[in-house]
Amino acid sequence: MTQTPILLATTNPDKQRALRTLLESLPLSPATPEQIGLGSAPDEEGKTHLEVACQKATHWSKAGSTLAIASDGGLVLPALGTGWESLYTHRFAGEPDDGLTRVHRLLELMRPYRGEERQASWIEALAIAYQGRVLVSWQLNGAVGVIANDPPEALPETSGFWVFSVWEFPELGKRYNQLSPAELASLDDHWTRLRGLVQRYFRGYFVTPVA
Repeated sequence: MTQTPILLATTNPDKQRALRTLLESLPLSPATPEQIGLGSAPDEEGKTHLEVACQKATHWSKAGSTLAIASDGGLVLPALGTGWESLYTHRFAGEPDDGLTRVHRLLELMRPYRGEERQASWIEALAIAYQGRVLVSWQLNGAVGVIANDPPEALPETSGFWVFSVWEFPELGKRYNQLSPAELASLDDHWTRLRGLVQRYFRGYFVTPVA
């Protein structure tokens, strides 16, 4: 079967790898913006994760004249109320804005809270677009865990997902980045469900989209 091109609508290598996992076993040929010579990412101006995901997908699909898949997500921390906005999960720490700094600043923010007050969940939106038009989009809430009391012994190789090293599931005795596929499925994991939605969408639609 002919491989249909699709652009991974991000310049973040960790996110590119994650998006590829959604497309495994499908007759698609994923490429990154760098591989096809595209420029910088658009400014993120949406007021919700869904708006941001759709903005990314439409921008890159138009720039590349192709299909594009984009996502945007963030950490939900009820205890912090208006002092925390999931949209800024990856930018809240200021400069230097690296994974280790983010981990320590998040743990400092959560230090006053105990037990269920440390509850944390994840929200993730994903959009697929073709030549500037959104074809389909979803927004899902992830499982509910807690923010761990201590930093990880080492950040995962995919440091772009630093928060997954402190998002803990006490009933399993593990942090998110340590969970097996079976354990993720048992938690009704957001990324596992998104993979199912993406797979079903493309299996029902495998001709070049009509503009």
